[in-house]
Amino acid sequence: MLAAVHVEKTGYKGWKNCYKVANGDVELIVTADVGPRIIRFGFVGGQNLFKEYPDQLGGTGETKFQLRGGDRVWKAPEDPVATWAPDNVPVDVRALPDGLVARAPIEPLTGLQKEIEIRLAPSGSQVTVFHRIANHGLFPLEFAPWVLTMMAQGGMAVTGFPPRGHHPANLEATNPLVMWAYSDLSDPRWTFTRKYMILRQDPKNTEAQKLGLFNPDTWAAYLLNGEAFVKRASPDPSKVYPDFGCSFETFTNNEFLEMETLGPLTKVAPGATVEQVERWALYRGVNPARLTDDELTHVLTPLLEATGRPGS
Repeated sequence: MLAAVHVEKTGYKGWKNCYKVANGDVELIVTADVGPRIIRFGFVGGQNLFKEYPDQLGGTGETKFQLRGGDRVWKAPEDPVATWAPDNVPVDVRALPDGLVARAPIEPLTGLQKEIEIRLAPSGSQVTVFHRIANHGLFPLEFAPWVLTMMAQGGMAVTGFPPRGHHPANLEATNPLVMWAYSDLSDPRWTFTRKYMILRQDPKNTEAQKLGLFNPDTWAAYLLNGEAFVKRASPDPSKVYPDFGCSFETFTNNEFLEMETLGPLTKVAPGATVEQVERWALYRGVNPARLTDDELTHVLTPLLEATGRPGS
């Protein structure tokens, strides 16, 4: 059954050493000249729902961090030096029967080593993605794995709040909604309903926007040109999460939109590894008629059920 997944070395937009993981329905492209990065995820022959920076594709060896696009793993909370450590050198790629593992060298700046493992279903669009960070330093470090997926321009991200209730039956707080200094709830790219938070990517709006939240069922969907990319994670409410307790964050500017999940803050001993697991899927024909609770629930619930949660 796993033979339906094919892993092959390929070139991609200036990089000679990339790997394609495909099953006839969808394909992922992982860079080996830099990274680890998943630079493409799309239906075979279809659009790439991930952001690409054309002027940075094919580049290697730069001294500073390059956004490039695609999906990557960082350490949280964000640090202007350690988090932004460059990932511009070749990575080791090991093929698996149903995917691959891409592992970067140990970062000289941080002593951290990052890897991404992909496991693609034999048919359809389901992917399980493991994002890992190992501590190869001499001392324990406290951080969380932080998965940032950069989406192509022109779409919108939707995520859900935890189940809603009613006053006075439900008196306890359910979740944080976290702001940054540049967060502006009056920005027209935001739409809030009772159940959902929506952020639209606008190539003409250069102002940055970001919000975070915690949801025991963390998920997000990006809708672009009638297709949807869905990612899900399974946070642990008993643990402490970065940024005042966020399991999910979303960011946008005029160039891209990011959908980000975070793992718990962990004291990582030398030689130990933390990981954040996400379940991904793609869908066609996703065109909600209105941004209302009823319509979004009608459109998105079947996609979330079909995607499944990590570990399910």
